[in-house]
Amino acid sequence: MISERDVLVSATPSARDRKRRLGRQQLWIWVLLAPTVLLYGTYTMYPIIASYWYSFVEWNGFTAEKTWVGLQNYRDVFADDLFWNSFKITILFMVVVVPFKVILTLLLALLLNSPKLPFSTFFRTAYFLPVVTTTAIVGVVMQFVFDPASGPVNQMLMKLGVIDAGVSFLGDSTTALWTAAGVYVWKWFGITMILWLAALQTVPDEVYEAARIDGAGAWQLLRRITLPLLKPFLIIITLLSFESALKVFDLMLTMTGGGPFYATEVVEIYIYRTAFSATVPQLGLASAAAVLFGLFVCAVGLFQLIGIRSAQKARQAQ
Repeated sequence: MISERDVLVSATPSARDRKRRLGRQQLWIWVLLAPTVLLYGTYTMYPIIASYWYSFVEWNGFTAEKTWVGLQNYRDVFADDLFWNSFKITILFMVVVVPFKVILTLLLALLLNSPKLPFSTFFRTAYFLPVVTTTAIVGVVMQFVFDPASGPVNQMLMKLGVIDAGVSFLGDSTTALWTAAGVYVWKWFGITMILWLAALQTVPDEVYEAARIDGAGAWQLLRRITLPLLKPFLIIITLLSFESALKVFDLMLTMTGGGPFYATEVVEIYIYRTAFSATVPQLGLASAAAVLFGLFVCAVGLFQLIGIRSAQKARQAQ
């Protein structure tokens, strides 16, 4: 006669069955991950690793011959005034756009977060729409928008009497970088705005209610409650904005191509021009510049990590 215990033992999977089932699950995980791992390794990891090797050789990218030159490419990069010019423009662009983007989006998020504002959902969607637009398309369209002869920006300014003749915003070395900066802020405005809106949702309504009972006005609520509680988010959002401001290759290439007279040539365009657009391509020199720029980006990422940890500690201390 079969006892209840025997039935339970027979119904319980053995250790071998559990191990076999776990093995099948892990196999399916790797099968499903294989395309991503293959593509990521081929188009991301391999180029990164290969660029370190290319930075030590002299190669034009067309011949099979690669001449080992050691650190000579790095010496040439450090001695190239155009590299330092592109590095200066990259830093200047980053320092200019980040405060504008962070402060303006904060002000807009405070406005859109107000329950008294009608059509707030519509405005949030409208400000976020440029984010989902392809950056290369934005760059091409902006060439027509800022066209000195028939562009709507110049036409409007002339009708308002601000200017007498069309201004080549993208063709003048004194205005090209600032025009590109304005387009960049407009393009990525929505992302930072959403981050601020998410941060504002973390402020408890009970705190506002208690402050209102004590007689606090709108300005006091903003100064004494909202802004202090947003300080940890300010660190994170600012660091994220600094890092994203380094990735402007597609926008700059389609809008200005790095010109005029290298006025908008950020480091990414310098690398591209040296590797592919020069009369004699120099992949070794371009790879050395890419490695140095990559180390700079890693340093920014390190500051980001330190800032996030500081923000977490500040948040826990509140």
